[in-house]
Amino acid sequence: MKKVLFVLTSHSELGDTGQKTGFWVEEFAAPYYHLVDNGVVVTLSSPKGGMPPIDPKSNALDSQTPSTIRYNEDDALQQKISKTIMLNEVEAADYDAVFYPGGHGPLWDLSEDKTSVALIERFYEQEKPIAAVCHAPIVFKDVKTKEENPLVQGKKVTSFTNSEEKAIELDKIVPFLVEDELKAKGGVFSNGDDWKDYAVADGNLITGQNPASSISVAKLLLKQLS
Repeated sequence: MKKVLFVLTSHSELGDTGQKTGFWVEEFAAPYYHLVDNGVVVTLSSPKGGMPPIDPKSNALDSQTPSTIRYNEDDALQQKISKTIMLNEVEAADYDAVFYPGGHGPLWDLSEDKTSVALIERFYEQEKPIAAVCHAPIVFKDVKTKEENPLVQGKKVTSFTNSEEKAIELDKIVPFLVEDELKAKGGVFSNGDDWKDYAVADGNLITGQNPASSISVAKLLLKQLS
């Protein structure tokens, strides 16, 4: 039975706006259910452990999907997510792959979390799939290969785009524009139309553009696990 580690953000403040952020429910729920429905065991973790903050906008009516509705009715999963294990307690050797859901939260904590960086580097050295969707590809910003090159250098990647960030008027609020950071590290960046499903895999590295891409990322991950 395959085991996948999910790493969620612990950050809840949207810069200095006074608004809340966190992880995006669809980007967690859709991949989670796609994997567990196909027999994968998923472990949930976060930098601080316990309940990761939910981006309240992802609970809005126009953000609902079959996966978020299922999550909101799933008491067992809500119990499970309230008890994420601390990131510094996990070992890459115990899992077959790692997945990072997005939301704006990771821009503030997981983007520069040394424990996360080291964990991704171990997964990469062990030639295991590494996946991230929407804002979560920012977690690759400081990750390097054994040769000290940026992990994404020369690799096909995607993420939430600059144009999508501008459309929601947060491009001046966020500490990083993910598209710019991936390009700055030598990533071969591509994307689909704003808000449309788009995901790419390059070797063991899998990335998706936005919430609509969540299941596509999970499908690519499951394919590699198989």
